[in-house]
Amino acid sequence: MSHQPNEIAIINTVQGWVETFVVGLNVCPFAKREVVKNRVRYCVSQADTRELLTADLERELDHLKENDAVETSLLIHPGVLQDFYDYNDYLHTADTLVRDMGLDGVFQVASFHPNYQFAGTEPADAENYTNRSPYPILHLLREKSLTVAIDAYPDAGDIPNNNIKLMNGLGGEYLQNILKQCFK
Repeated sequence: MSHQPNEIAIINTVQGWVETFVVGLNVCPFAKREVVKNRVRYCVSQADTRELLTADLERELDHLKENDAVETSLLIHPGVLQDFYDYNDYLHTADTLVRDMGLDGVFQVASFHPNYQFAGTEPADAENYTNRSPYPILHLLREKSLTVAIDAYPDAGDIPNNNIKLMNGLGGEYLQNILKQCFK
């Protein structure tokens, strides 16, 4: 029987990842503003099945819909979809739920996973770290805010390639150590 960290420990780990990796390395240039303004919600799902995760995802979308003070939400789900390929397959379910709730164009789901792997890469390739996180996460974003941020950011289209260059420059071992440090 494996020991699952408590909710506070999980949130602290993910907050550490957001602060040191996402914001600290400027992987997402739009994140710092929301972190500083305390507009990021960290929610831990206790789900151990896809169905329970989908119910939690629906509740989290409802929460965002009703709470404009929350800009973005990280739905952390350590008990389900540990296998990256299962997780990747589940993203279709998440997108379908957004659409079925009439929220297509309002919210979008970004994906982060400890074993994230882009198509055409090897598991150890450093560029995969742009989407690697301590736990599987469904990141819920407000599309309107994202569009405004992208439109205001010079050369926003270069962000993914700049991140790949950064990850490759830092190297997989260094990036893996950053993730490990988030658990301390």
